[in-house]
Amino acid sequence: MAPKAQKSPKGQKKAHRGKKKIKPSLPVAEEEEPMNMESMGHPEIYPLVLTTKTQEIFNCRIDEDFTDEQSYKFIKKDDILADLLNRAAVSDFHPVKKIVREYPGEELVLVYDKDFKYGLNFYLIGTEEGKENFLKSLEETEEPEELKEHIPEDVYVYKPPMSKPWVSLGSEKEIEEESVKESKRRVTYMISRKRSKFGAPVTFRDHNASSVKDVYIECASYVDKNFVLTQVEKDMGLQVIPEVTDISTQTKWTFPKNATTQYYPRQFSEEERETLEQSRSLVDFLNSVSTSVEIALQQNEIMNTFIDDWKNLAEEESTFGDKSDTHLKEYQSFTDLHSTMEKMVTCVAWHPTIYGLIVVSVAVRLSYEERVQFSGKLLLQPSLILFWSFSDPIHPQLMLESPDDIFCFEFCPSDPNIIAGGCINGQVVLWDITSHADRIENIKAGSSRSKKATLKPMFLLEPDSNKEAMYIRHCAVSSIENGHRKVITDIHWLPDSFEINRMGCVFENRSGINCQLVTCSADCTICFWDIRPQKPGSGATTTTNTTTTEENSQPPPTPGAEKKKEETIEIPFDVPSTFLHLDLSWKPQSRIRLSKGETSLDHCPTKLSLGEDPLLCRMQGTSSMHVLLKEKVLSQIRALKTAEINPYHNLEAGLANILKPIDDFSTKFFVGTEEGEVIYTDWKMERDSETGRFMAKKPVNLYTVHDGAVHTVQRSPFYNDIILTIGGWNVAIWKEEVMTGPLLQTCCAPKRYTAGHWSLTRPGVFYIGREDGYVDIWDLLEKTHEPAQSQNICITMITYIKPWTFSSKQQFIAIADYYGTLHILEIPWTLSRPSFNEVSSVNYYFEREVKHLDYVQQRKLIREEEKREIALELAKKKAKVYHMTKEQIEAELKLEYDGYLELEKSVLFSLGLSKVPEKVSYLDML
Repeated sequence: MAPKAQKSPKGQKKAHRGKKKIKPSLPVAEEEEPMNMESMGHPEIYPLVLTTKTQEIFNCRIDEDFTDEQSYKFIKKDDILADLLNRAAVSDFHPVKKIVREYPGEELVLVYDKDFKYGLNFYLIGTEEGKENFLKSLEETEEPEELKEHIPEDVYVYKPPMSKPWVSLGSEKEIEEESVKESKRRVTYMISRKRSKFGAPVTFRDHNASSVKDVYIECASYVDKNFVLTQVEKDMGLQVIPEVTDISTQTKWTFPKNATTQYYPRQFSEEERETLEQSRSLVDFLNSVSTSVEIALQQNEIMNTFIDDWKNLAEEESTFGDKSDTHLKEYQSFTDLHSTMEKMVTCVAWHPTIYGLIVVSVAVRLSYEERVQFSGKLLLQPSLILFWSFSDPIHPQLMLESPDDIFCFEFCPSDPNIIAGGCINGQVVLWDITSHADRIENIKAGSSRSKKATLKPMFLLEPDSNKEAMYIRHCAVSSIENGHRKVITDIHWLPDSFEINRMGCVFENRSGINCQLVTCSADCTICFWDIRPQKPGSGATTTTNTTTTEENSQPPPTPGAEKKKEETIEIPFDVPSTFLHLDLSWKPQSRIRLSKGETSLDHCPTKLSLGEDPLLCRMQGTSSMHVLLKEKVLSQIRALKTAEINPYHNLEAGLANILKPIDDFSTKFFVGTEEGEVIYTDWKMERDSETGRFMAKKPVNLYTVHDGAVHTVQRSPFYNDIILTIGGWNVAIWKEEVMTGPLLQTCCAPKRYTAGHWSLTRPGVFYIGREDGYVDIWDLLEKTHEPAQSQNICITMITYIKPWTFSSKQQFIAIADYYGTLHILEIPWTLSRPSFNEVSSVNYYFEREVKHLDYVQQRKLIREEEKREIALELAKKKAKVYHMTKEQIEAELKLEYDGYLELEKSVLFSLGLSKVPEKVSYLDML
């Protein structure tokens, strides 16, 4: 069918000029041309969309009136016209009302388009010829099934292709012209070097940076007139298309000015009112839309009409906007300019109660051999933990001194003025900054001290330059002989809801504050520490055979003995006496070694994650609950200040309470190792049947997933049983008590991962730092096979990542690098504001992954069973061969030999070497 000629725009304008102007009394709907399938070769087919109400009116309901056997129905023309008269434009047959009116017959065919062949769920046949063709096609499809048995199978006759002579059309000449041929002679270079210079040491020397001759030589590009390429031929493709005209308009911007406009409403005259009241078309229109208006009024009564649709729309909009809406924005950076040694940031922590205060630990960038070589210089450089404030990015507010470089530290949840850290030499250090708390609390971080104060930009803050940075000495350090032998890689305070004894049994916390620590080190041990004084006669070894509540409830030491001890020890004036009883004599309460079982080697732990308090995890999940948690900590600190006795200054009081065991407490935890293994083990000890000593239990499960050292083992702040592990070149997400494997395991990244952390407000988002200075941001609701986005932060390796929620509208993330710079970036709202049901969606994703793991495990068992059955069948077949008699074996060999002879004769006959194939029997050969 030839396409219709398109009218030019000029012709259309002339046609409009010739029409008469109609008085705009009532809107008249122009009849649109119905859409048919002329482009697909079926001009008689008109697709339709029939709503549920229309299906009920014409008794053409899907899966009831229309089935797989009955896919069409005859509908009377008068019924369709009556529906168009009653419902007018609301009727689903309104697009084809012109076809229905002009249809010559009395019944039309309505077909249910189950596979949406023509785009909609129904289509109407608009011609009698098309109706007859459709019915004939249905009859033809039924006849071949009946006559299928009578049709012979060998009907097709193969016709071999006939070879034709080659006719050249000039293509080989074009191929030869287009082929590239070398027109110039190749230049050969030979580079040689004396054999005596191979392997010679390389010597470097200094150059003057300002000298152009030694450092930089510019090779500017220029046009060589002696060598010019001329384009001989150019390939172009042209295609004729209909004339297309694009028209666009843009509002002209003018300067704003104040203007007022006053107008009055236009009203109908008396004659026009009478004409409208007597109008039949108006009455029909009101009758047709009255039902829709009633339905709309009922829906408005049911649902909230004042809901903010734009707000909900923006809530789900996570991929729109420019880079500033989805990327991390640089807010501030901190660098220690006073240190002479090159140092890197090893650990980062935001202050729990003071906004705009962040704490970092730094260590010298030296290997073990270099540390031994420069040990004399390292003794002159203090190992510090720096307190940085947003109000002064150059000068630290406080500096905590330690015996050696700190690689991990953590604030005490009960009192943020107490800090515990782990050294590179294996010692555990405690600081008490209670006497300096007023100094850091008075730091100006905003215009007021109100709760709703927001952080100001760096150039609007007023630093207090009169105060110099203070060095604070540690108040206690563990014993070198009884502590870790290597660097401490992770440290955590145990929750104040429980405590453990030397055997790993769990009891109620008798002190009501955080009094125990857990550390892991590269010496293949995990130690539990108690900051309270040791009872007389009790040691810190793990070889004790029995422990009872009566032993743990012994009275504290007498005041006289304590006074004698205080008399013999001189306390420096600048060191608090909070943990004086632990200094240089502190021993771990219990020690766990992660044994590999049969071999003498042990697992080397790098990070661990205990079972956190579920209430704490839920409170960290939402911003409002997070604020409540901060208020709770602040109230505890105020209570400590107003009280006469600080609980940490009277730790002996908690020892008098009787321990109450906690039943059904999970003592299992996750550990990451240097070999990339993730271990799920138990800290509770068991008695060895041979030696009678208490030993650490064997790991519950061990997975080798990562291809490098694991440096992040963290529980989700929204789901207490979901754990994130990062190590080597991949990431894994685990679910506690699921022993089949990780829920998610990523593929290898282009660069090695070095740090990571969960998002505090979005359950499906986590941040991962790489060794090339990039941060990969993963969003499980958007992508699960690759990061949602990557952003470059620095030029060197990222060593630590720590996000922090300042308020519901402002969040920050601290990113530390290998060169000692701490970058503070502001998290955009797309990465900080969760969607309406994100918590349930991510939880549903984890549940689906658990079901998938169960399915895979079941399929493995089924496959193994199938392999066993196949192996048994093969064994049975082999057994049958061995049980055959001598006569059966000879008969099979005879048949095989006859087959070979027949094949040989047929091959010779086909080659023309034998005229008549002769049959040779096996008996003749004998």
